Amino acid sequence: MRGVGEEIKSRTADHVPPQKQNKTPVSRSRSKSSLLVHLSFSLSPISRMAEASTEYLKLFVAETTWYNEIVLGSIVPGDAWRRLPHFFQSWLRNFLGGTLVYFLSGFLWCLVIYYWKRNVYVPKEAIPTNHAMYLQIIVAMKAMPWYSALPSISEYMIESGWTRSFATIGEVGWPMYFVNLAVYLVIVEFGIYWMHRELHDIKPLYKWLHATHHIYNKQNTLSPFAGLAFHPLDGILQAVPHVLALFIVPCHFTTHVAAIFCEAVWTANIHDCIHGKVWPVMGAGYHTIHHTTYRHNYGHYTVWMDWMFGTLRDPEEDEHLKKS
Repeated sequence: MRGVGEEIKSRTADHVPPQKQNKTPVSRSRSKSSLLVHLSFSLSPISRMAEASTEYLKLFVAETTWYNEIVLGSIVPGDAWRRLPHFFQSWLRNFLGGTLVYFLSGFLWCLVIYYWKRNVYVPKEAIPTNHAMYLQIIVAMKAMPWYSALPSISEYMIESGWTRSFATIGEVGWPMYFVNLAVYLVIVEFGIYWMHRELHDIKPLYKWLHATHHIYNKQNTLSPFAGLAFHPLDGILQAVPHVLALFIVPCHFTTHVAAIFCEAVWTANIHDCIHGKVWPVMGAGYHTIHHTTYRHNYGHYTVWMDWMFGTLRDPEEDEHLKKS
């Protein structure tokens, strides 16, 4: 430590004019050297923490890079996509992956309920026409590039360390993982309920955004393909709670990515008009009522938010009222 101080003193002396050298107190020079040495040691833990944080964030980047390799490497011919910036690779992967999930879930659902189990789940007169489903696909595919931006942005924020996401379940353990997941889903459910409700209650939002989705207001106009047939901004707004939750509760990164993509499957399910009668799930029976009354059943996964805020309407009670 003395050698460092003497070196700093000698360097300082070399840069001080000769006439002022004798006027500088020795104690001041020693104090300055001690401060520099102290700072060099006190900053090193901060530097190490920053380095560790950077290394940790690389885990998220490595995971999204792996997703890109799997999806783009399997679908996109050639290697041109590898020259894209990482963010645009992720957007392209989300776009292609989302499109694939949308069509697979939609076609499989339609194959089962409209053809394989024809007249079992849905009466013949309630089956939507191929033209109606084609129009729903057009609306959804126009919005898909914009939908794909939201998970890409959320991944970027996670990779940048702006959220409370964690990379592996082992960091928190399985009990806390499920606690965090439950809180995450409650936040998402609450957020989607109120976002959806405000898209109805605020008239300009309904007129310019949500009305695009509500042209499907009868059983024979609803199909699994209507699940993503929204105005692009409408679809994004209803998915925003998934992103906001990342800033509130610790969330496993892979689980968040999976939850976003499961939305395509879930929205296909709740637009097939089949009442599954699985309490407290907000299934298609509840959501069909929403498309016909416009004032009930705004919830997403469960009936709880509608029950809490007085907007729940049960499909069986509704059917009983129609018959009476």
